[in-house]
Amino acid sequence: MNPAAVDGALLARAAAVWLVIGGGEVIQGILRVKFLNRRVGDHRARQIGVGVSCLYIFTIAVVSLPWISPRTATAAWCVGGLWLVLMLALELIIGRWAFHLPWNRIAADFDLRRGRLLILGMLFLPAAPWLAATWRGLL
Repeated sequence: MNPAAVDGALLARAAAVWLVIGGGEVIQGILRVKFLNRRVGDHRARQIGVGVSCLYIFTIAVVSLPWISPRTATAAWCVGGLWLVLMLALELIIGRWAFHLPWNRIAADFDLRRGRLLILGMLFLPAAPWLAATWRGLL
């Protein structure tokens, strides 16, 4: 891979777009708890939230990829990798330090055996820029 394909400017643009993603995810979480949990329960609301999040992330990726401008598939995957690292950090910071949840409670959100789908949303994050760039014909 050409080192210039993943430069600091590309990563800075990717981080700026992630701020929109992260902010939207926080708002989606608040709305989910405030409105959806009451209608379908916490467990189902979390499952629905993962689907909504994937659609939101894909939409942001489709709109922002021309500006982020990954020139290769590897660069698109690096953008997604950065988004994944930042989102995991946000999950841990909010869960542990904002809500004071124990580590086992935070880990439970990633447990597919218990019907928790957050891990699927996290796995979608690194793929989203590549999928969006491919869908738009940018790669």
